[in-house]
Amino acid sequence: MENKFQENKVEGRNAVLEAFRSGKTVDKLFVQEHCEDGPVRSILREAKKQDTIVKFVKKERLDQLSETGKHQGVIAVTAAYAYAEIEDILAAAGEKGEPPFLFLLDNIEDPHNLGAIIRTANLAGAHGVIIPKNRAAGLTATVARTSAGALNYTPVAKVTNMARTIEALKKEGMWFVCADMDGTSMYDLDLKGPIGLVIGNEGEGVSKLVKEKCDFIASIPMKGDIDSLNASVAAGVLAYEIVRQRLA
Repeated sequence: MENKFQENKVEGRNAVLEAFRSGKTVDKLFVQEHCEDGPVRSILREAKKQDTIVKFVKKERLDQLSETGKHQGVIAVTAAYAYAEIEDILAAAGEKGEPPFLFLLDNIEDPHNLGAIIRTANLAGAHGVIIPKNRAAGLTATVARTSAGALNYTPVAKVTNMARTIEALKKEGMWFVCADMDGTSMYDLDLKGPIGLVIGNEGEGVSKLVKEKCDFIASIPMKGDIDSLNASVAAGVLAYEIVRQRLA
């Protein structure tokens, strides 16, 4: 249990190649710029197979990230927890005899926000969380800590394309509500049944393409002097309106 909460960095060419070949989920690979010899090419091939995000950076950046001082031009960041499959999340909801309730996070980049949202998802009774592969936080040790143990119980799936995932889940009978200031008040929407709650990026909100796939756009009534809630707080407020309606 303990090493789940270590920063999950793998450094050095042999260690990184072994991490890929052993089937570990590598969230990100940092490679030194202009470093393209045989071993690095082998690592990049493995990264492509796993659809890992690759970032080419200066040696100084790798030196900053390194904890061993022996990175040899490559550092992999592996997931602190294994990712789930969406089919398994839906099957678990079916076994409980409950209509599926999922959180879909459109490019949440702050690991503290991601951890807090996973914690909320668990407490609200959601069956799972879906995150995108690119431009988003993965299941790092910071996320694990911030989730306060929720990652042990709430499965997280990672998808390549959020809009296509929503389309596929609609065919399974789900429908989707996203949070946006220009939407209908959440108190005026029927949020019962098999539902996906879509929460957008901290700065830009839900992307246009994902918003177009949603059935409803929900706004949270606000009376203060600033114009938006933190992403994890917005997720909590909307999730508990869904909980209230499901209980009713």
